[in-house]
Amino acid sequence: PPPAYATSATSRIPDSPEGASNKRRIDLNKSAGSPTTTPPSSGGVGGGGGSPSDRRRPIAAATPPPTSNTNSMDRRGGGSPGSGGVGRVSPGDHNQGQGGGIYQQRRGSPGDRRGSPESMMSMQHSNQQQPSSDTANIPDQSGSSSLAQGGAIAGSNCNIQYEKRLRQLRRRMRETDWSWVSACMGVVEGDVCPVEAYINSGGDPTRKLSKSEASILDRPGVFEPGLTLVHLAIKFHREDLLATLLSQMEGLSSPPAVKRVPSYVAPDLAAAIRRQIALSLRHRKGHFPCLYLSDCATYTLPPEINDLPNIVQDELYKELLDNDAKAELESELCINWSQEISRLFPLWNRSAGDCLLDAVLQATWGVFDRDNNLRRALADSLTEAGHVFYPRWKEWETRQAQELSFVLADSQWEQDWSDLLSLAGQPGASLEQMHIFCLAHVLRRPIIIYGVKYVKSWRGENLGYAKFEGVYLPLLWEPAFCYRSPVALGYTRGHFCALLPPEPDSVRCGRLGAAAGGGLTSPVSPPVACNYLPLMTSEREVLPLHFTSRTEVGQEESLLRQWLDVGITESGLMVAQQPVTRPPLLVAQMTEEWLNYYRKIAQSTCVPVVGGIGNHIPRIQLESSDDSTDDDC
Repeated sequence: PPPAYATSATSRIPDSPEGASNKRRIDLNKSAGSPTTTPPSSGGVGGGGGSPSDRRRPIAAATPPPTSNTNSMDRRGGGSPGSGGVGRVSPGDHNQGQGGGIYQQRRGSPGDRRGSPESMMSMQHSNQQQPSSDTANIPDQSGSSSLAQGGAIAGSNCNIQYEKRLRQLRRRMRETDWSWVSACMGVVEGDVCPVEAYINSGGDPTRKLSKSEASILDRPGVFEPGLTLVHLAIKFHREDLLATLLSQMEGLSSPPAVKRVPSYVAPDLAAAIRRQIALSLRHRKGHFPCLYLSDCATYTLPPEINDLPNIVQDELYKELLDNDAKAELESELCINWSQEISRLFPLWNRSAGDCLLDAVLQATWGVFDRDNNLRRALADSLTEAGHVFYPRWKEWETRQAQELSFVLADSQWEQDWSDLLSLAGQPGASLEQMHIFCLAHVLRRPIIIYGVKYVKSWRGENLGYAKFEGVYLPLLWEPAFCYRSPVALGYTRGHFCALLPPEPDSVRCGRLGAAAGGGLTSPVSPPVACNYLPLMTSEREVLPLHFTSRTEVGQEESLLRQWLDVGITESGLMVAQQPVTRPPLLVAQMTEEWLNYYRKIAQSTCVPVVGGIGNHIPRIQLESSDDSTDDDC
């Protein structure tokens, strides 16, 4: 039978290393015939008298020879001293004293024994495979140290693989398009809201589930890699959703058009323009501490576009304009519904929540608000001048609520105002009417919004009344401190775009100014090139004025004449004059470089090829919307 000390030496590890060593000294001294309790010495397990070699002799004599299964037992038992094992002793410990080896092993640092993930995994593996026989606990005397090191390396590799899989999972969670995942779940559950939200944000209805997305959804047999929203709608018999998805896929047979605005063709000049805008921001002190721009600019389409061949002009307008917005605004008779007004072209911009700020800077300077300079000015103005903006906003919203028989508590008003401030300072967040009113004060110019009256779903159903259309005047400034030239923007289904007129003919403007007669508040003499923006709808109703006070209600036409150069056409249509001035130098250079790009294309189309004049327009490798859909250069 195995000696009694073998069972004691391989017993369970106590919580205290010192208690473990003291208990082991008592057990080993009992088996060697030493006194029961002795104080510990520096050289061995117990100090009962005699040399350390005398104390080792009984243990060495009682040690049984190694068996054939010692290698497997060492792999089950742990490793070398200090590695966090459960009582295995390497052969090297016998050279320095059996007791000393056990004492060193038990005295391993608590971090090695408990805190290390490798040690915990090794201990769990040992507890699962520990044999019940006491003979299996006999220490190995040949090669156990190397095998123990191998076990520790294997545990470390296991932890490395676990951490690697954990990092991969975290990266997948960050990179997952949750709008797309929610749309897939909405089709399965029959919820149309996440599906429409995904499509309204510009999502691709033909997108397929990837393997990682299917693993995140974790519903085998339902979400399989390669499935689209249409496949899920057919699989779960969602006929209403299927009709919506198929209607969106009708226009996807052709590849998406590449968008190339002037700031994409001349990125360095666009960056310099944004720096100039940032430097022109000023902060006015006094009762109304609102930020404002010291410079004024109005961007128009250059008349040199008409000098290009028709095929190049078509390509230019295709890459510059938002044709979907143009078709919707014209079909709703928001723009271009009369021959007496200037023709407006909606420019393409980024489809993120910064579209309003992009549209404002496009209509004035021809660039996007990529650096968020205009957004910061908006947020700072609403925060610092909130004591002036808040009463005007609350009074306006109270009248709107009373028309619908609503009454709001003071706590609700404060919460809504806090939400407006939060949206203003958050890049990518959608903006509301109050933000447009504040932007009119930052620009020190009136802003005219031509928009649809109802927001419609993809199926053509009216979702709600759109209240953005109208005129936003900088009523909190003095009229003499502001510019009278308005900025024109378009609004369609949650998206704003800049409305640019072509550079007009001065002769035509002079003829219209003469026809206006006394209707002009400040007659233009001599005739200057200008555009005419309608201040009335197609039904000849005056556009609504936003955020007027109670004392200003009913004086809309008088306010328009006070803040704008108003004219009357021959048919009695009230219009606002937008003088066309010389653009800033950097803006003119950016536009010229953009025109040169299409002039090169026009020259290449005049080169004869086999079969006549080539109709294919060669492309020049420049940064375009394919490379940065959300970031302007």
